[in-house]
Amino acid sequence: MLTISRLSKRYANGVKALDSVSLSIGNGLFGLLGPNGAGKSTLMRTLATLQEPDEGEILFDGCNILAEPQRLRRQLGYLPQDFGVYPGVPAVQLLDHLAVLKGLTHRGERAEQVDALLQLTNLYEVRKKDVSTFSGGMKQRFGIAQALLGSPRLLIVDEPTAGLDPEERNRFHNLLSEVGESVVVILSTHIVEDVRDLCSKMAILAGGQVLLEGEPERLVEQLEGRVWRKTIPKTSVADHRAAHTVISTHLYGGKTRIHVLADACPDTGFERVTPDLEDVYFSALPGQPQQERAA
Repeated sequence: MLTISRLSKRYANGVKALDSVSLSIGNGLFGLLGPNGAGKSTLMRTLATLQEPDEGEILFDGCNILAEPQRLRRQLGYLPQDFGVYPGVPAVQLLDHLAVLKGLTHRGERAEQVDALLQLTNLYEVRKKDVSTFSGGMKQRFGIAQALLGSPRLLIVDEPTAGLDPEERNRFHNLLSEVGESVVVILSTHIVEDVRDLCSKMAILAGGQVLLEGEPERLVEQLEGRVWRKTIPKTSVADHRAAHTVISTHLYGGKTRIHVLADACPDTGFERVTPDLEDVYFSALPGQPQQERAA
């Protein structure tokens, strides 16, 4: 169990990236969803003991990781948003080198784990190729392989599917789902579909604060009967935003389709629609510019 209590962080430029964040996260995949600049990466780096907060406490299975960061590092797997690789180094050699740095000093056991992870991430056939020549999806899979070295009990992945094509994204989802059954996995992303497809629990973070937390299905159910849709000319969008709580817009057949949050039919021409996790996400962002939904 990972317990985060009242975590705050302000940078030297005055930006308060985290504002009294509290979360309890058990085994399985936990989605941390939020827009760019929400504070997600700051929280991930803090949990990975790469920086210290100004206030708050982090416990992992009862251990205070701020007081004893080295204890967590022995149990941690981390895939940052920007994962760099050494040029000119084959995958098997680089993974072996990273395993040594992770503390896997027994050559036979290390080789066995490196081979197993290359198999798990579907990289065994290209293990002798330079990682720097890999596609974006292959590099992300290699990143998961290095994060899984040492059989971590806490796995943190920060924006892992950004820029991946649909096939690589699905492959990455399957991989995360497989490794996330018995450990704590935190998936930080701004992609709603990643959380919808993978996570049994989630939180929405914006402005450094937790706005909403719970099971995705339960959160969607709370909007049942309150989401309304209408297709309007682009020129009418501003008027509808002034008159209604427009939570999202997207282009549809050359016009704009809006989603509005209301307890009753907002106006003529609206139809009630079944809510989804995008509606939950956009409706939870107070003071944010109205969002463009995926078509």
